[in-house]
Amino acid sequence: MEEGTVKSPGHSGGTMHGEPANAPTGPTGCADGAAADVDCDYDARQWDVREGCEVRQILDRVADKWSLLVIALLDRRVLRFTELRREVDGISQRMLTVTLRQLERDGLVRRTVHPVVPPRVDYELTPLGATLHDTIQSLVTWTEEHQDEIATARAAYDERIAREQRDAPHIP
Repeated sequence: MEEGTVKSPGHSGGTMHGEPANAPTGPTGCADGAAADVDCDYDARQWDVREGCEVRQILDRVADKWSLLVIALLDRRVLRFTELRREVDGISQRMLTVTLRQLERDGLVRRTVHPVVPPRVDYELTPLGATLHDTIQSLVTWTEEHQDEIATARAAYDERIAREQRDAPHIP
């Protein structure tokens, strides 16, 4: 088993919350016909934090900083290991190896070994990896468009917390 993964205990093809795949749902789409005021939005549940949740495992893998950088660098180009290492500031050789293996295992990166001396290994995005890059690019674009709003919100939050700490009664 790859580093950073866990086995999904008893995965039987049902939902990730243990309900059978054909569990009855009520008008809200919730299992067992839960009331409309009960928060059971399936989309929110996709990010289940329980051990063994495959959606969470995939999100953890593709959303870590090293994977994001590698996927971005491989967009529409093929790079050798040494080129990737030079481009990804701060990554160790071991972490790059682990990241590339995990991305290859998930079908996002293709590794090609050329039979030459010394051996040459190239990495590129698979078609599946290219679709993920498009999604990542959308997130980057959103971040760029809203970075000023986020900076303003952060400053207001930090100021409020500092004021609360300053004004709070001190207990000896």
